Amino acid sequence: MRYIFDDRQDKIDIKDELYEKIEDIVEEVLDYEGYSDDYDISISFVDNKEIHELNKQFRGVDRATDVLSFPMLSDEFEDVEYEEMSLGDIVVSLERALEQSIEYGHSFEREVCFLVCHSMFHLLGYDHDTDENTREMREKEEAVLTKLNITRD
Repeated sequence: MRYIFDDRQDKIDIKDELYEKIEDIVEEVLDYEGYSDDYDISISFVDNKEIHELNKQFRGVDRATDVLSFPMLSDEFEDVEYEEMSLGDIVVSLERALEQSIEYGHSFEREVCFLVCHSMFHLLGYDHDTDENTREMREKEEAVLTKLNITRD
């Protein structure tokens, strides 16, 4: 597994422990879904302004969001050759993660971990476009986070 971390914001310091937890989450999601771990993954940390711009550009939604997922495991990219297969890109607004952690009453670290876990399932093809799909995705997210003892405070 190769991680490419890109911290493009200057509002929130990221501790080494959080990077380690994120790596644990990525590996646990892959294991939970029966994938090998010979992938590249890019995880970028941005502020609300940048994620707003990305959300508008790629999804046509003119507002900030908490996390964006850009999967590479799709038919659209099947002709692209990589030394290692890329899972895709995750972009997290740390500013929004902090706001949501306060709103939901749990730690900033737990919120970032949830967002990465959530995004990982998007990279693997899951979505929350129906009630049934939302329920399935939430169950998977909670199973992974519970196994890693990342719980709501």
